[in-house]
Amino acid sequence: MPERAATRAGAPDDAERRRREFAVLLGEFRRTPVLVPVDEQGTPLTGDFGGVRWIYAFSDEPALARFALARGEGGREWAYHRWLGARLLDAMVPAVGVPCGVALDCADGEEGMVFPPVRGVVPDEVAVDVDGGTGVAR
Repeated sequence: MPERAATRAGAPDDAERRRREFAVLLGEFRRTPVLVPVDEQGTPLTGDFGGVRWIYAFSDEPALARFALARGEGGREWAYHRWLGARLLDAMVPAVGVPCGVALDCADGEEGMVFPPVRGVVPDEVAVDVDGGTGVAR
């Protein structure tokens, strides 16, 4: 029995493991160019869900095509910009002016990923889990 307790005490708990896995994915996203569909004015395409505005981003053209088909708009041409994930999180999210995150490959179900507007993902001044006046986590 003591051996089992030692294994548990030395092993990271599930929440910590998931935090580390997310940090790896976040780092990869920040370094990777992604496709961001834009409207006629060049504004990134977004959707609102759960009180958060989400900028749509896609890992490649086939992922964007799946999104277009899911929206019933597969027959039209989609304009997009190629931006680093870091630019989306550090510059575009703060420019939106409301709680905003990035939804990557959102037509791909569980294969997709969201980068929510929280501390460590977006700048503290726009993170919803930080008190804007003090910079302290809520």
